[in-house]
Amino acid sequence: MTVQQLPLSGITVVSLEQAVAAPYATRQLADLGARVIKVERPGEGDFARRYDTTVHGHSSYFVWLNRSKESLTLDLKDPRGMEILHQLLDGADVFVQNLAPGAADRLGLGTDALTDRYPRLIPCTISGYGTTGPWADRKSYDLLVQCQTGLVSLTGTADETARVGISVADIAAGMYAYSGILTALYTRATTGRAHPVEVSLFEALAEWMGQPANYTRYGGSQPARLGTQHATIAPYGAYPTADGKQVLFSIQNEREWAALCREFLGRPELVADPRFATGSQRVAHRAELNAIVAERLARSDAEEILKDLEEIGVAGAGVNDVAAFLDHPVLAARGRWQEVAVPGATVQALLPPADLAGVPARMDPVPDVGEHTEAILTGLGRTRDDIEALRADAVI
Repeated sequence: MTVQQLPLSGITVVSLEQAVAAPYATRQLADLGARVIKVERPGEGDFARRYDTTVHGHSSYFVWLNRSKESLTLDLKDPRGMEILHQLLDGADVFVQNLAPGAADRLGLGTDALTDRYPRLIPCTISGYGTTGPWADRKSYDLLVQCQTGLVSLTGTADETARVGISVADIAAGMYAYSGILTALYTRATTGRAHPVEVSLFEALAEWMGQPANYTRYGGSQPARLGTQHATIAPYGAYPTADGKQVLFSIQNEREWAALCREFLGRPELVADPRFATGSQRVAHRAELNAIVAERLARSDAEEILKDLEEIGVAGAGVNDVAAFLDHPVLAARGRWQEVAVPGATVQALLPPADLAGVPARMDPVPDVGEHTEAILTGLGRTRDDIEALRADAVI
C-alpha cells in the first residue's frame, strides 16, 4: 500500500518540534500516512538528535520518534525563513509546536494569530503547564512533571523514590496531542470548524494519576511505595525463585485467590482465613501473606512456577531486562519488528501498536538534518538560485 492509500494521506502537518512530546504525536500521524514536515534549526536541527549516539551514531530518542518525516531547516528569525514557513502553513492542515513558553507568540505563531490567518488550520500547542495560569511561563521537562504530579513519590521502594524509567510525561502529552489532532481533523471534516488543540505535560500526566489521586483524597493517605508490589492489591508483585530468577504474579479476584491457595500454595485453609478473606484484608496483612507466598516460590524454579500458575488460571511472568524484551517470542512470532532506514544504516523498529485491518503501517526512513529542504522549497516554486542564496545566508 502506498502513502496515498493510507488513512491520513492528503493531510499535511507542519511541526516546530523538539525533544519527545511533539515528535511522538507527529510520528504517529506520519505512521498513518500524513505528510509531516519537521522544521529544524539550520545546522544542528532538533536538539534531541544529540541526546546520545548509540544507534549507528544517531540518538536513540530521535530514531524512535522521527521516522517517515521530512526535515526542513529554516532560520525563523530571518524574515525569509518565516515567509517560507507561512507558505507551508497556507497549505497545511495541522501545525504542531512545543517551543519554550511564549516563543510561538513572539514569532507570530500563537494560536489566535494562526486561526485568524488560516481558518482551516488546526494549531496544536504542547506546553509544560498550560498556556495560562501561574506556571505558564515555566519551562518543564519530563522528570520535573513526574515530580510535580506526585508520580515519583509513588515509584521506587519504601526507602527511596525513583523516576519512571521512560519519558512518561512526554509520552502522555504526545498521545493526547495525537488523539486531539485526530478528533479535530474529524470535527473539521464533519462540521467545517477547525478547533485548536492544547495539551500540557502536567495535565496529561495528571490524568494518568487518577487512581492514586482518588485513593489519597478519599482514603486519607497515598498508596504506599512498594517496589514491584502493588499498593492496593495483594498478592501482586515479584518474588525470588529457587533458581535465582524472579516471577511476578497477580491475584485479581476471589476465584483466583481460592485457586492459588488450594492448588499452588497447598494451603486450602487460607481461603477462609480472616486475615486474607478479602482483597482489603490481604493488603492489610501483606507482610504475613508475602512470607507464605515467598516460601512457596523459593522451593521451585521460575519455569515450573509459571507453568503451575498458568494451569490454575493465575497470570504470571518473568521479570525481563531490556535485552530479554528485545528477544520476546510474542514480538518475533507476530512480526512486530521491521527495518527502518536511518542515515547510513538501518535499524529494527516496532510497528505501531494499533493495527488497522488491511492497512500496513508506514515505516519510512528517519531523515537527516535538512534532508528534504531543497525538495520542499522546489515544491513551493523556489528556483535553484533562490535556494542557493538562502543556503549561503544560512537561512536554510
